[in-house]
Amino acid sequence: MILTNILKKQFHYDSFRVGQEEVISSVLSGQNTLAMLPTGTGKSLCYQLPGYILDGLILVVSPLLSLMQDQVEQMKMKGEKRVIAINSFLSPQQRKTVLKNIGYYKYLFISPEMLRYEPIMYVLVQQKISLFVIDEAHCISQWGYDFRPDYLKLGEIRSRLGKPVTLALTATATAEVRQDIKKSLELDQCYEIVYSVDRPNISISIEKVSDQVEKLERVQQLVERLTGPGIIYFSSKRLAEQVASYLHTNSGVNVMAYHGGMEQEQRILIQQQFLHGQLDVICATSAFGMGVNKENIRFVIHYHMPLQLEAYIQEIGRAGRDGDRSVAILLYSPGDEAMAFNLAETELPSMEQIDYLASVTNGHIESVFQDSENWKTYAGFTETQWRIIAEFLQMASTNHINAPFKALCDYVDNRIMVKRANIISMTRFIHSETCRRNEILSYFKEDTHMVGTRKNCCDICGLNLEDFRTEDGLSEGNRNLPIESFDWKQYLSNFLLNE
Repeated sequence: MILTNILKKQFHYDSFRVGQEEVISSVLSGQNTLAMLPTGTGKSLCYQLPGYILDGLILVVSPLLSLMQDQVEQMKMKGEKRVIAINSFLSPQQRKTVLKNIGYYKYLFISPEMLRYEPIMYVLVQQKISLFVIDEAHCISQWGYDFRPDYLKLGEIRSRLGKPVTLALTATATAEVRQDIKKSLELDQCYEIVYSVDRPNISISIEKVSDQVEKLERVQQLVERLTGPGIIYFSSKRLAEQVASYLHTNSGVNVMAYHGGMEQEQRILIQQQFLHGQLDVICATSAFGMGVNKENIRFVIHYHMPLQLEAYIQEIGRAGRDGDRSVAILLYSPGDEAMAFNLAETELPSMEQIDYLASVTNGHIESVFQDSENWKTYAGFTETQWRIIAEFLQMASTNHINAPFKALCDYVDNRIMVKRANIISMTRFIHSETCRRNEILSYFKEDTHMVGTRKNCCDICGLNLEDFRTEDGLSEGNRNLPIESFDWKQYLSNFLLNE
């Protein structure tokens, strides 16, 4: 069957977006494929369409609950019933029911953490996996901007599944990261499809303000004047909530905060309100937006500087997925680097914490795992810090590494240096006086020919924000819609019931 016929019949599109057909053709021919496609080009179609041709299960590894739930919901809305996500939303009994009836499903979304459960793997190894998909594959790489230790086990899991045809998808990965991905997944033979990270319809601007007071005032001005909807990104959950409250009171826009500290049900409702046009603006941490299928986001504002350029590209890529002009504005005030450095370091366990853990366990890894909850509490580890420690020590035990706690200290020290270097690079980007787009393309070693000749390219080349404003600011389709018009309790009840 001709691919465009399936595209029209199942997805109601007349033509493929950039890179989609090439990726689909590659996996259908049986090639392991690593695809780097720009944000907003519809990477999910690259594994959804093959499901209508291939016989077996499409197994999709996804890093975020919100991403999984959004993909599942979107597919169900389009009529695909054979899709499910195995995650913490499912009760133990629901999980058992799904695994018992695994043969019914065509698409299975799962987190890398869930793949570590032996009952799940026991069922999966008995299935025919026609396509093993790694979404947001940069998470595999220790050099990637969103490193997840559990992703490192996917090569081993792939082997246990019989090394099915594999598709690794990402939007931002340097050549070094792509090499790391292939090595980790043991993709000896792999076809690489790499497209430019450039999104010509997104104008880029960096505005410098004197202090946090001026930054808040500027945010209010922007959300009141720019055509929406929009996302404002924060590094702090507390500030995301405070600014959302301030804007709600002072600007008259429908705005809510979104971050990982909220209850799962609350995050789902806020996400769905935004998708359905019930909210004008989301004040979010980086937990929001990955894979969210909203095409008409017109602006992305960064209240805080991202920790590295790859994260910045991913986040501004939420805008303009419909191809229409959009704008990305990063607000910088002196001292923002200090917060970035502090955030980067607190994501990792400190040397003092590691030394304490080593002393109270006498350097025995077994003692750490025997009483992990108590050790985590005594040393004051966050969930993220403890996950890194547990993963590293488990790996050290498996590989019989001598002096594992010293090796852990060396690892953390190396990670901190990498993070600091990334922040310094991001700071240089902010203070650069050359074309922003040119800087981004140069970072990814892409051709920069004639980039700066585009209208509204960036604040360096020339940018008129009036082109992104309407008389009433936010678009009429999103302003003052009554949130009560959508029965969110019923929606959530039906959503969870379907799961």
